[in-house]
Amino acid sequence: AVEEGRGVFDNLTKFIVWTLPTNLGEGLVILVAIFAGVTLPILPVQILWINMTTAVLLGLMLAFEPKEPGIMIRRPRDPKTPILTRELIERIFLVGILLLAGAFGLFEWELMNGASIKEARTVAVNVFVMVELFYLFNCRSLTRSMFSIGFFSNPWVFGGVTIMLILQMLYTYLPAMNWMFQSAPISIEAWGRILAVGVIAYFVVGFEKWLRRRFMNA
Repeated sequence: AVEEGRGVFDNLTKFIVWTLPTNLGEGLVILVAIFAGVTLPILPVQILWINMTTAVLLGLMLAFEPKEPGIMIRRPRDPKTPILTRELIERIFLVGILLLAGAFGLFEWELMNGASIKEARTVAVNVFVMVELFYLFNCRSLTRSMFSIGFFSNPWVFGGVTIMLILQMLYTYLPAMNWMFQSAPISIEAWGRILAVGVIAYFVVGFEKWLRRRFMNA
């Protein structure tokens, strides 16, 4: 019972740590655009799309994450300890800032290079989804690398990622979705930049986790 309880608590914490940076990043993008007096990189209906699809297809997959090795040799957790420790809050802010920089940066890049507002916003939305997708693999463990816990140990994650990618293709290229969400088809080059932001975010968070492990073991 204790082992199951720890596993459930771990997965709940992982979901919270995964989902909060998205809300933070969305809020920061809107606030920066308003205070800077520039065009909004994402619209409310696009935020709704991001939150509804990723929460179900990506975030909930963490509920199926198997218990991590050594879960029963941890010291008992103090009931007064908050769910989000200082380290996790710092990670949430780190990813939120990465989302702000990636989405806002590529949005402005697209506009400067002749893209339409709809195309630039489509890029910004896909940055959010791609960073969330890569960050999901970071969140499969709050302290370890995903390779140390077994890359394929949770097949639900890969199912959710596959469906999410298909939906993003429809969001980007299906005319009905373009009309509904004010999106537009984008180029292969734009996808390359979006993918690069996601990969950078993954390695930044991975490096942060590695540093904390080194600090704890020192």
